[in-house]
Amino acid sequence: MDNAGYTTLTRQAGLMREMSTVANNLANLSTTGFRKEGVIFAEHIKALDGTENSLSMASANVRLTVQQQGTLTQTNGRFDFAIEGEGFFMIETPDGNQLTRAGNFTPNGDGELVTPDGYRLLDGGGSPIFIPPDARSIAVAADGTLSADGVPQTQIGLYTPADPTDLSRQNGVRFQVSGDVIPVEDSAIMQGFVEDSNVNPVIEIARMIEVQRAYELGQGFLDKEDERIRGVLQTLGR
Repeated sequence: MDNAGYTTLTRQAGLMREMSTVANNLANLSTTGFRKEGVIFAEHIKALDGTENSLSMASANVRLTVQQQGTLTQTNGRFDFAIEGEGFFMIETPDGNQLTRAGNFTPNGDGELVTPDGYRLLDGGGSPIFIPPDARSIAVAADGTLSADGVPQTQIGLYTPADPTDLSRQNGVRFQVSGDVIPVEDSAIMQGFVEDSNVNPVIEIARMIEVQRAYELGQGFLDKEDERIRGVLQTLGR
């Protein structure tokens, strides 16, 4: 295969990854707390021996998580929390503490607030949040202070990575941080609300069409290049 073919194939591989990412975004259109993803294309240039000076290759191996705020939907659930502003909830998982924007929690059998997967929500000190079993009313203030029957119990912690790019998606709505996390103090927690996915279906569908057309264009080029090479080989073989 010649250099033009290799260059086009790297681009096609990147477009396939982007199409998969767009499809995943659309599949999570209704997932609470979901953050849309994109891919970053990078160009790699290598010097060549011969008549051509260099060869340009493309890659799209880096994923970008878009942190734009999603719409807040009122549920009136007393254990549904939404973050207005920056930051994430911290949850305890078997793979270590992880971050999430999905605030639909519920008490488990021990009275601890957990995610739908059973992972415990942590407070500002890194401890599980306990709900008294005999509490008649639960209220959460904007600063995260949780009160039972008017008596403050704990404060829900909000965190963000010290390095904004240090977010590795582990699940649709969970992120692992390899470095340090820092507390967030200027955001508000709203009780009785959840944050919707920040995926815009119109934008994603339009992007899907663009990627599909770009892929078809590249495939057409590969087909023509293949015909050209076959023609040359047939001419030389006569």
